[in-house]
Order: sequence, then C-alpha cells, then structure tokens
Amino acid sequence: MIKNYWKIALRNLKRHKVFSIINITGLAIGIAACLLLFTVVKYELSYDNFLPGYKNIYRIVSEDKNAEEVTHTPGIPFPALQAIKIDIPEVTSGSLLSNNGSQVTVLGTNENAISNKKFIESTGFFFADPEFFSIFKYKWLVGSPEVLKDPNVTVLTKKMATKYFGDWQTATGQLLKLDNTVTVKVEGIIEDVPGNTDFPLGVITSFETAKANPSVYFYSTDWGSTTSNYQVYLSLPNNVSVDKINSRLLGFNKKYYADRTRSVRTHFLQPLSQLHFDKRFESFGDHTTDRSTLWTLTLIGLFIIVMACINFINLSTAQAVGRSKEIGIRKVLGSKRSQLFGQVMGETAFIVIASIIFAIGIAAVCLPFIKHVASIEESLSFLNWQTLVFLLSLVIIVTLFAGIYPAMILSGFKPVLALKNKITSANVGGISIRRGLVVAQFAISQVLIIGTAVALSQMKFVRNADLGFAKESLLIINSNSDSAAQAKQSSFRDKVLQLPGVESVSFSSDVPSSDNNWTTNFAYDHRPDENFGLNIKYADENYFKTYGLKFLGGRSFSKSDTTNEVVVNETVLKKLGVKDAAFAIGKEIRMGRQSWKTIVGVVKDFKTNSLKEDIKPLIIAERKKFYWLTGVKLKTANTAQTQASVERAWNQVYPEYAYTTSFMDDNIADFYKQDQQLSLLYKIFAGIAIFISCLGLYGLVSFMAVQKTKEVGIRKVLGASVANIVYLFSKEFTVLIAVAFIIAAPLAYFMMNSWLQDFVYRIKLGAGIFIIAVVISIFIAWVTVGYKALKAAIANPVKSLRTE
Repeated sequence: MIKNYWKIALRNLKRHKVFSIINITGLAIGIAACLLLFTVVKYELSYDNFLPGYKNIYRIVSEDKNAEEVTHTPGIPFPALQAIKIDIPEVTSGSLLSNNGSQVTVLGTNENAISNKKFIESTGFFFADPEFFSIFKYKWLVGSPEVLKDPNVTVLTKKMATKYFGDWQTATGQLLKLDNTVTVKVEGIIEDVPGNTDFPLGVITSFETAKANPSVYFYSTDWGSTTSNYQVYLSLPNNVSVDKINSRLLGFNKKYYADRTRSVRTHFLQPLSQLHFDKRFESFGDHTTDRSTLWTLTLIGLFIIVMACINFINLSTAQAVGRSKEIGIRKVLGSKRSQLFGQVMGETAFIVIASIIFAIGIAAVCLPFIKHVASIEESLSFLNWQTLVFLLSLVIIVTLFAGIYPAMILSGFKPVLALKNKITSANVGGISIRRGLVVAQFAISQVLIIGTAVALSQMKFVRNADLGFAKESLLIINSNSDSAAQAKQSSFRDKVLQLPGVESVSFSSDVPSSDNNWTTNFAYDHRPDENFGLNIKYADENYFKTYGLKFLGGRSFSKSDTTNEVVVNETVLKKLGVKDAAFAIGKEIRMGRQSWKTIVGVVKDFKTNSLKEDIKPLIIAERKKFYWLTGVKLKTANTAQTQASVERAWNQVYPEYAYTTSFMDDNIADFYKQDQQLSLLYKIFAGIAIFISCLGLYGLVSFMAVQKTKEVGIRKVLGASVANIVYLFSKEFTVLIAVAFIIAAPLAYFMMNSWLQDFVYRIKLGAGIFIIAVVISIFIAWVTVGYKALKAAIANPVKSLRTE
C-alpha cells in the first residue's frame, strides 16, 4: 500500500508540474533559510561548552555602585587573586591577563639574533598561571601546565607554533621576544581552541613573566583599580554551591573595601554559560550575543517555515476541486477515508522530503557566506547529529502541519458530488481559511519589511551621525610605549610631518571614540571625591588638532611628558553643575590619589564610545608612558601614496617594531558590526518572505480563478471589461493586506522599538516607515495577482458557460 502511495504521489507531481515546482521551491527555500538560522543559533549557544566541567566554571566579576551610576567590569584588582586563594581555599582559582596588541618577534634558538619575523597579535596574547589550565582543561600536545610556574616561559597553540616556526613539532625550546622587552622560551604546545570560544588562546606566557613587567602588571598592590584585561576564574566542586561562594565574597568585599566611601564595590560569580550573553561584562572574544537576538532569529526561522507551509496548504486546496473526480472514483472502488487521508499525507511527505534534499543543497551553497550575517569565521558543516535531528523533526512537523488540512478536505469528499463534478469551494472549506492564511503570510512579511526599513534607517543614521570629531582620513598606527619607542616619537613625528600628504600627527593612549573605558574616581576644586567616575584619555598637545576637537573655552595643554595641565569635556561640567566653561578654566582637579592638576581647556562633547552609550565625563591629559597609538591626519588626495610613505618612515625609525594600521572610520564601523549583520539578515529574510508570500498569493488566486470561472464568464457576457475583472480579484487582496498591516504594525513596532533601545542615539519610529511597508506589500500583491487575474479576464467566456 505504501509503495502505491509513493507511485501515486509521483504521478500527481508529474501531472501538476507547475504546482509541484511551486510547492517544492517554496518549501525548499523556507527550510534552507531555517537550516541556516538553526546553524547560526546553535553555534552561538555552543560557546565554550566543549570544555570539560563547563557547568562548574565561574568568573569573578565586579560591580561598583555610587549615588549616580552602577558600573560593571569582568576584572578584579591584581592583589585580589592571592587574597581569594587564602580566603576561599576550597575552590580552584586561576587568572588570565590579556595583553592584546603585543608584538611577537621570532628569534629561533639565538637570543641575540636580529629577526624580521615580527607579528602584532591583536587577539590571543595572554599571561596565565598553571591553575588556569586546571580549570580550563585544554589538550596538551607538548608539556603541561606546570611549565607556567616559571618566569620567561611561554606556551603556544598548534596554529601559532606553526605560524612562527613552520612546524609546531620543532617549536619547543625556541625563543620569542615579546614587545622587544623580554625573551621567553617555548616550553609547551596545546591543541588549537575551536572558534566558538570567548578564550581565543594563541600565545600564553607565564603569569610570573607579567609580574616582572611594570608596563603590564601595573597597580599590582592597588585594591582600588581594576582592568577588564585581568580576570579570575573558579572551578567549583560539586559539593560547593554558588550561593555559598557569593556569601563568602560578601565578607571578602567588606574586608578589603571597607575604606571606600563614595562607592560600594562587590564581587560575585558569573557562570561561564552566561559569559557569552551578558553584555554588562566584556569577554576576551570578539563579540557577545544578546539572547534576545537569538530569539529573534529563531522567530524569523519559525515565521519563514510557517509561511512555506501556508503556501502548501493554499496550493493543495486550490488543486482539490480538480482532483474531485479522482477521489470520487477511488471511494466508489472501495477506498476508505483513512486510506485517502494516508495517500494525501504520503504525497505531502514526498514533497517535504524532496524539498529538504533541495534545501540542503541551497543551504550548502549559502553556508560559506554565513560570515556576512553572523560572527562566524570558521568553516561549518551540516554533518552533525544536531542538524540531523533538526531535519528529521522538520520532516515530521512540516508534513503534519502542511498536510493534515488538505488531507482532511480531500478525503472528506462525497463520491456522488465528486463524480458529478459538483465539488465547489464550500466543499473544500470555503475561501475564508485561505484568506486567513494569506493575512498571516503578509503580516509576517510586513513585520520583516518594517524591521528592514528600521534597521537600514538606524544604520544610515549611525553612519551620518555627527560624532563631534573628524573621523575621515585618519590613519591609526599601533605603537609601543616602551622607553625605546618613546625616545623616537619626536623623530618619527617630524619625519611624517614632512610628507606632503600629512596634515598632523598625535600620540595618545586612545582615539576619541572607542570601546575602551579607563575610569577613575576624582575630586574637583579641592572638594571631596565626586559621586561619579571620570574617563581618562592620555594624549599629546596635538591631539585636538589631529582629531578635529573643538574648544568651548580655554586651550590645549602645554607640551610635557607628564600630567601638569588637563582638558575636560562639557559633560564633566554638566555633571558638576558648572554652567559656563570659562568658570572651570583655572580650577584644579585630582584623579585618584594623584596631585592636583589645572584645567586649562574645555572641549565640546564628542562621542566617546559608540552611539549605544551616553557621552562619558572625560579628562584628557598628557602622560607619555601611555602613548600606545599614533594618529596621522591625511590629506584626501593620494592617500594610498601617503600611506606608503608613512610606512617607509615607520620602518626607518622603528625597524624593530611591526607596522600595523587601521582607519578611524573602519574602527567606528566595527562598533556596529553585529547590527549591520542583523540589518542584512532582515533584508535577506524580508526578501524570502516576500517571495514566499507571492507564491501563496498565486495559490489563492489560482483557487479563486477556478472557483469564479463561471462568474467571470457571466460578467464578461454582461459587459464587464478586463479592468473590471482584474479589479474583482485585486480588491480582495488589498483588503487582506490592510488587515495584515493592522496585525503587523504593533508587533513590528514592539520588536524594533526594543532593538532601538540598545542605542542611546537613535531614529524615531515615525509613520513613514509603516506606510512604506504597506505600500510595498500592496504593490507586490497587485503584481502577483495581476498575472493570474489577467489570464482569467481574457479567457473565452463561452468555454466556462458551456460546462453549466
């Protein structure tokens, strides 16, 4: 019997080629889209869960709360690790210190060698203690965690060892020079870490090495300062609860922060399972993902597959009238309703399986391009048990969802009416259900169209926003702040300024707008410490000219290697209640426990971070030891030639340092990489939704054309024009789209308004975006309906009336 069902299904597919192609195409595209979204969501949810003991690993994080704000950091003070080992001895605790942007010079076996093999490691450069690898159990190919007990020892991943030495098996015992200051020996190799991790390990040097380096391990005895680069992790035994450790940390807080008067600092545990999704805290990975974004992707996938199933239902029921005689004959010959039901479900399963095979091919072709819509750089595959379970589940769910209603309709035909060709729309459930399905389709389409319009508008707003400084033609060079590099800064600046394509040069710790937040407590005008923190950027006297910052009052500070004079932004004055910039000039300010410095200038506010954050109260001061970046303002003509000249100047002055650059506007664009990806995702899936909706409309118009064949004939005989007939079909769909818009508009408003809340500076959700969505939907519907309606309108009315 099952064999016969498959034969009949195949014959029906051949007999109704157009409907079969539409059904399979719609389902295949919907399933392929779902499969790709499933792959993205699965990948994001898999971060770090490959680690043994994943559920027992926690990070100690910090929260500082004062009268005006609450700030979070994943770091803790440097001396806290040893205190934790003493105060909470029942847990294993290990530290990880990131020093990304470090230079690695390959020496080989000769410590005094001069090497041209220099690499700037923008990610993956860490200092760690042996206990870290007792918590994070990576596979060791050579050596063991114990080698990290000693200073001047480093461990490499297999990939990095191959990069430096050509063959990882020959890397052990070789020498590397870090930041041109310390020589370390390779004593261990670990297996490469997967891409789905927030710990992109590459070069891991012993923590003892960091302790001997003041430029890395600063504030080593200071309990007041934290850095997100220094993080501590715990592995909890099964018999130790999180609540118990958090309660111990409360006592820890009181013990070591009792002297804090203006703010309250607390430490608590953050599960490793939440690290990738908690945007309050930074991670060592390249991004964090909001769970709401994953829910949005899941919902889009669900929408798309529902739309594809709706198409199948519409097309199947549109065919039902044409198959009435077949069903009537089968019933007369003894077929039971259950057999006919099974036959239709078998046909549905056949189409679904064919669609899934087609969908896998489409998804496989699209998979390499997935990095454009998600933060996935490594190669992915569908050959895993999760994807197999997902596809099998889709076969069952889509077959049931798409097939049950058509199967019930077809198997329920009365044989007498079927054989006399008396089956009408009333016998196949009427058109009301199909109308509801089309409304659902267009409601989903309009939600995605509105989402696309909002995302594109916000991204355009972000690109064109006034940041308060000049971001164009700014070449940013990663520098080094060691004493040797500092001694050559003036020489490099003078050489670069001689180039005809360069306007100005500045050395600084940070560019005006970045994702860095270096904060401190401070006091103003010899008052006690204020209730809010102050962001710090260290820069030379040319910083304001190079980046186009505007003064509201005062001037830039005088040239100096240390901090004597400072400049603040207008947000500082607003929070202090100072209304006139001139009033602040000459006042004194103190950062932390430093000496009092004189305010000599106030700059107009500029965006210190991305547009997702408020402008921070900021102080800019000179301090040469923290000049890690060089900003070069280029003239717009011949920028490529000027860049090459700047690189030659760098290599002449700094032959021992690698040359790595970026452009300021590219760095700012990186702030919104995930939002741009989401915007692109909306565009793609809005297009898919519109395409599937058009297929659904075609199915419903096909059904109506069959239903209204005689009506159209009578109208034409009575004098109706082609335009009248086209209007007859089109007006109904216009109403359906209007109903869909009423449903879609509030849902889209809620979704996109929630997304916009991530931005402090954002567009307003005006009526125009919603009007555009409904106009696009109506236009698409008219184009889709027009073909079938026109075909029905120009048909010979005599043919349809002769069958009466």
